[in-house]
Amino acid sequence: MRGRWKAVVAVALSGVLAASGCGGGDDGGGDASQVEVFSWWTGPGEADGLKAMQALFEQKNPGTTFVNAAIAGGSGTQAQAVLASRLQNRKPPDSFQGHAGAELLDYIKAGQIEPLDSFYEENNLKQAYPQQLLEQITYQGKIYSVPVNIHRSNMLWYNPGILKDAGIEGPPESIAEFITALKAVKDETGKVPLSLGAQWTADHLLENVLLGDLGTDAYNALWKPGADWSSPGVTKALTDFAEIIKYTTAEAASTDWQGAAKAVVDGKAAFNIMGDWAYGYFTGPAPNGLAKKLGTDFDYAASPGTGGTYMWLSDSFTLPKNAPHRGGALAWLKVASSKEGQDAFNPKKGSIPARKDADKSLYKGYLEYAFNEWNKPGVKLAGSFWHGVYANKKWHTDIDTAVGLFLQSKDVAKLQEALVGAAKNNAQ
Repeated sequence: MRGRWKAVVAVALSGVLAASGCGGGDDGGGDASQVEVFSWWTGPGEADGLKAMQALFEQKNPGTTFVNAAIAGGSGTQAQAVLASRLQNRKPPDSFQGHAGAELLDYIKAGQIEPLDSFYEENNLKQAYPQQLLEQITYQGKIYSVPVNIHRSNMLWYNPGILKDAGIEGPPESIAEFITALKAVKDETGKVPLSLGAQWTADHLLENVLLGDLGTDAYNALWKPGADWSSPGVTKALTDFAEIIKYTTAEAASTDWQGAAKAVVDGKAAFNIMGDWAYGYFTGPAPNGLAKKLGTDFDYAASPGTGGTYMWLSDSFTLPKNAPHRGGALAWLKVASSKEGQDAFNPKKGSIPARKDADKSLYKGYLEYAFNEWNKPGVKLAGSFWHGVYANKKWHTDIDTAVGLFLQSKDVAKLQEALVGAAKNNAQ
């Protein structure tokens, strides 16, 4: 089963669309008196985007009460634990957020979400979404979620003033240059070289270092059956990861990604590696956003060694089986999948729409760059393992456990041994 899902991912990365079967359990309506939408969008930028889409939903569905059931916690770690308990106890929300890709396989195999093929046909969505994205959310011929956006995971955010003070002429373009730059910041400025947040941000950093050192093809190969996590290339990447960790903040575990990102625009840290949701936080209006200026307070580049590669992820929404307010859920999915809904949401969230027909004039600064990069001919694609494209929940947890132990021991050999074991335990 696992191998077949990874085969689907491999096909997606080649840009080939497999035929989707008809069918789906989404025929009919149901109770539309309210809709409980479950997500982890509580932080600045993302909360504003959700609020904008909620306002549009309420405008189009005045008789339906919108219940925002968002749970705080970076990258959805807390929300997913709460969701798992609710699903196990057969108390699902009406719709819940999930990352497109292998993450959804757990819900599908457990019979917890409905296929949405009829919904796609009724709303002409197969023509609206890119083929490679449809492939990521197709399993055994059926589609199970509605993508709202595309995020890029491999972004480097930096403070231009600190780099100038450290004698660094521009953002580092390789892992080796990055380590040299981190040392220069430490020696020349006394500022924090690389800000880090809660433990999941270290996992996020790890995927960027692996991609930066290994290159796109070798990184993608790590997630296929029989992959060699014991190779010298992985050893070098993990050794570099250990070196980079030395230049991060000691108090990292006490803050989430927002605090770590904010350190850059506040002039306290030189670099932060985080997904492009940080852009919405940086530039959004107060009180939720920081109202900072691109080019002055911060700037960006692809994370070191990953130029020309788009490490992507997509937030999507599902239709749980036995949703209490099924009609409300379908109405929500219609707004979430619409051009109008995605154009209301994404400029505030700091992401680009999953649909192909978005109003490009709404996407300025970084988001215009992201549009161009995503649609560039010949762009290389890599799936974010931390954000659900390549690793199911168990593999995700096994990697997180290995990184947590490493942050205490700083033992690269034990980290690699644990990652080798995680891959073997989750490959079929």
